[in-house]
Amino acid sequence: MRLALAVATLAGTGATLLLGTLRWATRPRLVERLRPYVAGVAPTAGDGHRSAARPGDAGSWHDLVTSFARQLGDVVGRLGGSGDPLATRLVRLHLPPDVTAFRTRQLAAAGLGLVAGLLAVVALRPPAAVVALVLLAGPALGFLVPEQRLGTATARWRARVELELPVVAEQLAMLLGAGFSLGAALARLGERGSGVVAADLRRVSARVRHGLTEAAALREWADLAGVVAVDRLVQVLVLEREASDLGRMVGEEARAMRAEAHRRLLEQVERRGQQVWIPVTVAALLPGVLFLAVPFLEAVRLFGA
Repeated sequence: MRLALAVATLAGTGATLLLGTLRWATRPRLVERLRPYVAGVAPTAGDGHRSAARPGDAGSWHDLVTSFARQLGDVVGRLGGSGDPLATRLVRLHLPPDVTAFRTRQLAAAGLGLVAGLLAVVALRPPAAVVALVLLAGPALGFLVPEQRLGTATARWRARVELELPVVAEQLAMLLGAGFSLGAALARLGERGSGVVAADLRRVSARVRHGLTEAAALREWADLAGVVAVDRLVQVLVLEREASDLGRMVGEEARAMRAEAHRRLLEQVERRGQQVWIPVTVAALLPGVLFLAVPFLEAVRLFGA
């Protein structure tokens, strides 16, 4: 009975946390909705629609939970070896840069994992060691699986950037050689392209329209990407006002990137070719070991007799 009550309490807490992340479940009051339209009233802090919460209010609990989720997520991220902050990784993948929402979903998934583990323990009644393992593994998996998915998506994005960048650099060199300015060439590639590099170039063009210089927007792209090839290309592009033949320099950088990509491809092919021989070697050695074991065992039996 006590265990069932504890499970029900945890389930209710998890449902409350999940509902707290949904906008329709936390609809602001009429005063908060009218506040932005009243002259001379400063906006409130927080999510933009909550007033200053008193202790015990739903807003204070929501802020407490989100703060705990963010701190726990940052600690887990540092322990997991993710060097970049979560906001940087979300912006890099063109996802909404809402760190609080992401960490809150992680915490809610951990709570659901704990509830599922408790239900499994109640139904199966395993030994105490298995109970402890299940109760620890459920929340850990619920919290770490979204982090692992984000890391996998980041690695896949970087691989696509390295594959697409030589082609984009060659197209950029042709446009610059045809008389396009750097800003016009980047905007044209961003509008006509459909890959991850084209999406990044559209963001660069948007940052330029917002007031940044082309060099600052490109450096921002290089810092956000964290790819060596992008950094090298940006170092060439920022020389627009100093170089007399920027198109030729970009073309040379594109050839160097294509040669690097070809070298990586050959390395991957050689590695896979070597991996093919592993099962062949095992398949050849195992029968030989068996054939050698028969006379060895027979000799041991004769000497023993």
